Amino acid sequence: MGKKGKDKERRKRDRSAEVVAPPPRVSDRLRVPLGPVDLSAVSTAPGAGPTDREAAERAVAELAPRLAALQEQLFAHGRSGGTRRLLLVCQGMDTSGKGGVMEHVVGLMDPQGCDITSFKAPTPEELEHDFLWRIRRRVPEAGIVGVFDRSHYEDVLIARVRSLVPRATVGRRYGQINRFEKQLTDSGVSLVKVMLHISADEQKQRLLDRLDDPTKHWKYNPGDVDERARWADYQQAYELALGKCSTEHAPWYVVPADAKWYRNWAITSLLVEHLEAMDLQWPPADFDVAAERARVEAS
Repeated sequence: MGKKGKDKERRKRDRSAEVVAPPPRVSDRLRVPLGPVDLSAVSTAPGAGPTDREAAERAVAELAPRLAALQEQLFAHGRSGGTRRLLLVCQGMDTSGKGGVMEHVVGLMDPQGCDITSFKAPTPEELEHDFLWRIRRRVPEAGIVGVFDRSHYEDVLIARVRSLVPRATVGRRYGQINRFEKQLTDSGVSLVKVMLHISADEQKQRLLDRLDDPTKHWKYNPGDVDERARWADYQQAYELALGKCSTEHAPWYVVPADAKWYRNWAITSLLVEHLEAMDLQWPPADFDVAAERARVEAS
């Protein structure tokens, strides 16, 4: 073999010996770094991952059986005395797609293993307690995937922007939230905190779309325009919440949400990754399998 042939063979061997690194996890791509946050530097457009709606929908369809199987395994774990559970916290500006997540992502899982809570303005009873009282009551039980449509973070977002409580009270709440979330993770809760990040232009278009479609008028709230006028204040409030409450045990994830299909793929991926990280095993039978099989065959 000539020199050229030997060089070609050597290059071929070198390429075959190369270790191909796995693609970075969605959790790593979207995780908020510790420290101050500047949302203006974070794109609301699709990033790494599927490049169009068709590809994203195919990817979600491929992930769906895995998500369902992992959720079933978590449910079985809880029914067998385990303590693990998962809590998905969804926050975002009006029209950012929290309802869409419930339909297109949470809807992929078995309803009997899910517990969805949509937090509205506090009731008179809730106002008689500290701001975390109503949240603690809705923490998922063992084996359950809990979902919060809005959450305790409203008490450092709208409460800050609308000056519903003194600014010093808001300041103390960040630490209270961190301690509360540490208690959750210490007790077996896997927290997936997602901010649906949309642009002001996209929100405007979605509000107009609701006005143009009579079947969506029920979703339109004139008050959303008032809140939209405080866009900059809300962005600052979110930056503070993300910066102060993205921790090692309970990080925040910022999901670009201008494209609904990308949002759905990203959150489905996050759930799969967090459930896989639990590394759960199917509970062993607490009966004699062979004996029960013989009984069934004889019945």
